[in-house]
Amino acid sequence: MFQTFDITARPDQGPPRLEALRAALVAQGLDGFIVPRADAHQGEYVAPRDERLSWLTGFTGSAGFCVALAASAGVFIDGRYRTQVKAQVALSHFTPVHWPEVSLAAWLREQLPTGGRIGFDPWLMSQSQVAQAREALEGSAVELVAVADNPVDRIWVNQPGPALAAAKIHPLEFAGESHEAKRARLAEDLRARKVIAAVITLPDSLAWLLNIRGADVGRNPVMQGFGILHDDGAVTLFAHQEKLVGLRDHLGADVTVAHPETLGDQVAALQGPVLMDRDTVPYALWKACAEPVLDRDPCALPKARKNPTEIAGMAEAHLRDAMAMIELLAWLDEQNPGTITETDVVRRLEELRRRDNALQDISFDTISGTGPNGAIMHYRVTEETDSRLEDGHLLVLDSGGQYLDGTTDITRTIAIGDVGEEEKACYTRVLQGMIAMSRLRWPKGLAGRDIEMAGRMPLWLAHQDFDHGLGHGVGAYLNVHEGPQRLSRISHVPLEPGMILSNEPGYYREGAFGIRLENLVVVEEAEPPKTGDAHRAMLAWRTLTFVPLDRRLILPGAMSRAEIDWLNGYHAQVREKVGPRLGKAAQMWLDAASAPI
Repeated sequence: MFQTFDITARPDQGPPRLEALRAALVAQGLDGFIVPRADAHQGEYVAPRDERLSWLTGFTGSAGFCVALAASAGVFIDGRYRTQVKAQVALSHFTPVHWPEVSLAAWLREQLPTGGRIGFDPWLMSQSQVAQAREALEGSAVELVAVADNPVDRIWVNQPGPALAAAKIHPLEFAGESHEAKRARLAEDLRARKVIAAVITLPDSLAWLLNIRGADVGRNPVMQGFGILHDDGAVTLFAHQEKLVGLRDHLGADVTVAHPETLGDQVAALQGPVLMDRDTVPYALWKACAEPVLDRDPCALPKARKNPTEIAGMAEAHLRDAMAMIELLAWLDEQNPGTITETDVVRRLEELRRRDNALQDISFDTISGTGPNGAIMHYRVTEETDSRLEDGHLLVLDSGGQYLDGTTDITRTIAIGDVGEEEKACYTRVLQGMIAMSRLRWPKGLAGRDIEMAGRMPLWLAHQDFDHGLGHGVGAYLNVHEGPQRLSRISHVPLEPGMILSNEPGYYREGAFGIRLENLVVVEEAEPPKTGDAHRAMLAWRTLTFVPLDRRLILPGAMSRAEIDWLNGYHAQVREKVGPRLGKAAQMWLDAASAPI
């Protein structure tokens, strides 16, 4: 009998859990095991049942994995989490590994020069992940072995059960297109590709396709399930029946509900080419399919290209969300330095957002980090880390709401008392990056990797940078992080009208302060110049977020006339669009905070 544990790991709890896992691996004839931050749906967000990485190591970031070997355990994290991981794991037993600079295969080759059998759960790793790792391990004696019995689940006593929250209809007034029309449109594309069906693994794709929303994953209105979209537009939906009470009429006769445990058999029974997303299909499903065709999830791009109804809803949700943010900033200015903490800010902001009856939840756990905590990019305040907002500090406040008509995500960095000149200089560069991206025009066909440097250039000129992407896609009352579009040097997906992304440059000085500014923007056709030659069709951004930027942190002398004009014009729009919605006190604060430079 293996030792078992039932609570989330703190740094001191990780080592005994690691030793219990090692004992389980010996019993299964394995030399190691891969523990990803993933579930069978291969999305970014997981339910409590699937928080295996956090349970084992204590690391709570949204991406990464651990490889547990007999003599070592590497926690693979990207640049967003390199400060955070050191505070959350027991460094005596877990070694942070800079990933993707160090690949899984390279690390295994170094750790196991004589080889070994490394287990993985075939439902928790995608086909592409396994294929890439195996290719990189060719010539070594390291073998990746699919394991049906996940050893972490064997030792995790009181592991939460599967999520069974009830789903609900997402009305046409917000969706802008019926699910019948969506299914017919996508089925036509399947027939053009000469495939008989597509396997849908991502919960937000299912939610978009069927015009439903759920509550299986915290902060994201999705229902966990799988789907098979057939080339006649019919869908087989694999989900627990208790989630779908009251949805039968909405789904209609062309949507058949099946038990999730039958998914593998039904995929295996499909006769003909079956489309599967190359990046998210679990290895187990790919292995079960007789004729898999690896491409992109057929819902991905249609979902990313918001229709006019969705864009209008997002715009309206942002204006109401701005009211809460502006009232929060006005309240914050009334507090003396040293009198409130990070959690006070979180609670106050959520109270203000909840005045809106359309709010369903916040869109992610609010990041409220002051002083050195602000340098932790995805900081999550706890009782142990909760800090007072002291004179001279910066506060990084990254938050958002899930409204019936849209999803918001906004970051503002705020001065607490008298802030130093170095902080102001860095803030001004970050602001210049945001402005540069906001003003950008670019030829059709370019991807995020082709243009994201515009938001980094002011920092690069000062030998500074940041270790996260410049922007991510955002869903319409769906996941706050939505693919496939990104403003990132690794994104190859061309930007198209209707796509909504964040514009969020930053700068982080470990142990000192952090800065991030974020607006959401939508891709539109750029208006041609009134005079001169329109050499080629261009795209541009329209800003959706209207909340003032902290003028106390800006060094106007470091900015160009065009940058100042953009800032003044932006603040004028904030006053025009949001000011009339505010109470008198908040409106007066806004007028002062957004006065022209």
